[in-house]
Amino acid sequence: MKPLSAWPLQQRRRIVGVLTDIDDTLTTDGAITPDAVSALAQLKAAGLHVVAITGRPIGWCEPFAKGDAGRGIAPWPLDAMVAENGAVAYTISTTGRQASSSRSSTLSKLYLQNEATRHANYQRLQRVAAQVLRAVPGTTLAQDSAGRETDIAIDHSEFAHLSNRQIHAVLAIMRAAGLNATVSSIHINGWLGTHNKLVGAHWIVSQHFGRNLASEMDRWAYVGDSTNDQVMFEAFDNSVGVANIRRFEAELTHPPRYIATLERGAGFAEVASVLLAAR
Repeated sequence: MKPLSAWPLQQRRRIVGVLTDIDDTLTTDGAITPDAVSALAQLKAAGLHVVAITGRPIGWCEPFAKGDAGRGIAPWPLDAMVAENGAVAYTISTTGRQASSSRSSTLSKLYLQNEATRHANYQRLQRVAAQVLRAVPGTTLAQDSAGRETDIAIDHSEFAHLSNRQIHAVLAIMRAAGLNATVSSIHINGWLGTHNKLVGAHWIVSQHFGRNLASEMDRWAYVGDSTNDQVMFEAFDNSVGVANIRRFEAELTHPPRYIATLERGAGFAEVASVLLAAR
């Protein structure tokens, strides 16, 4: 992993969009920080497309995508949020001035799989989740599970703590049952289908922006923090890890090309500043 200072200026000048993970990339201690929000807004103001791609459930994403005045949540300055590792997304259209309290967001919800497939998969996923809870003592479903439509998640570091041995046991059960399974900085996610974060990225770039990501991979950057970002790190030459990715460094087969000096939301803001300096 090279320092951000090694990221060539000409490559940064060509960037048209930023794809980013959420947990421990945009967020710090479970919440997005003002510097990360400001970085997102500045990237959008500079004319870049900005998309979050996460293992979080679509239900969890909704208040951040459109805002929730009752809970004091302002909409995050994004063009789209792709949830559940590429299976479902909100595209976001905003109205009103950027700084106005009357600014509102209109969401469109998109699914990668049809309804019949989602229904059949959901039933199968619940059976696998129950099997995990029975077979691996100490495991619990992620607290955001109620908002999940296309995957399951076991908490390993958000509100619970699992050892590496427990994590690998969960992965083994999921994979033996035919699920795709990955480990984020907080959850172990399992799902059915051929999608992942990269498939979700190609899908949303085509659906929302009318662009062909495959033909312009060198014009997009990806920012992440953990092992479930490896498919993105491998695919994008302009891939960056925030500094807390060092936690997973020994487990990375495909590390990011570059690494920030700062962690989490501050690291994302650092990446944004380097991109903005090239405009």
